[in-house]
Amino acid sequence: MPVSRRTLIAGFAISPAVTLLSKTAFAAGYPDRPIHLIVPFAPGGNADIVGRIAGQIIGDGLHGTVVVENHDGAGGSVGAGYVAHAKPDGYTLLVGSNGPLTINPILHKDLSYDPLKDFVAVALTSYVPHALIMSNKVEAKTLADVIAASKKTPVTVATSGVGSATHMTLERLKAATGADFTHVPYRGGGALIADLIGGSVDGAMTEFSTALPLHKSGKAHIIAIASAHRSALAPDIPTFEESGVKDLVAQSYVGVVAPAKTPPDIVTQLQNALAAGLQPSSPAATRLQSLGSELATPEQMTSQGFAAFIHADYDAMQAAAKVAGLKPQ
Repeated sequence: MPVSRRTLIAGFAISPAVTLLSKTAFAAGYPDRPIHLIVPFAPGGNADIVGRIAGQIIGDGLHGTVVVENHDGAGGSVGAGYVAHAKPDGYTLLVGSNGPLTINPILHKDLSYDPLKDFVAVALTSYVPHALIMSNKVEAKTLADVIAASKKTPVTVATSGVGSATHMTLERLKAATGADFTHVPYRGGGALIADLIGGSVDGAMTEFSTALPLHKSGKAHIIAIASAHRSALAPDIPTFEESGVKDLVAQSYVGVVAPAKTPPDIVTQLQNALAAGLQPSSPAATRLQSLGSELATPEQMTSQGFAAFIHADYDAMQAAAKVAGLKPQ
């Protein structure tokens, strides 16, 4: 069943204490073996790309080895469940995003994990807006044209999976415009690219970072971006607001979480490594910004700050589910 905001806050209540620990409290010798960072989606999508950048940062910052693994399926629930039941020793971490952390508990009655009790927030890295991109086999070049075409013949639109953040945005767009879009779920943003280019699906609602290279290379064309303003990386692309859909702003965030009961000193080490590696103008920060991502604030790069961000996103996803008429199944 959907959980209350009070329950959500309680589930992450452990995280603020992390920032109060002395540096002398750090676990001796951590890490002394490889850390496994689990991406709960297929390779190639935003969570995978950002997760690998985060893994490199953690490895460099802690002078250890980070192995990034993809455990995809069920809108991120497979990988999240794997990490939730892992030993809470700092050696198994999750690339946490909207789907497994704040959407799945709203849309799914039965999960193999409790996203509110089974994780502790480490740090938020970045977020990126969603975009509607169409195959070059689709002649429509504006959102109005796509909506009009869908009312004559249903338009197939891919997302990174049932219950994913991009699925929620697609449902919001359908509810706001009456467009006849047929949802085609994939197992991650990267998994849909080949079919989009080939025209097996008419379009995709995906992260701007996934869509932008296709747009710039001419392999597909972005119709609109779910941002409050146009991107400096592609100023020719209008926002959904400019295209006639009021208040359609949506994004995917990526951070790192650990199993609940992971020692707070280890969480602090991980948090500090990520914050240090994402300083402005650092190679990792520059790379993320070049992909169309916006860096998290210094506060959001703390365990306490990321927990607060998750609380706010949960409220937003509850509202989005209500607008789209989505109920737990």
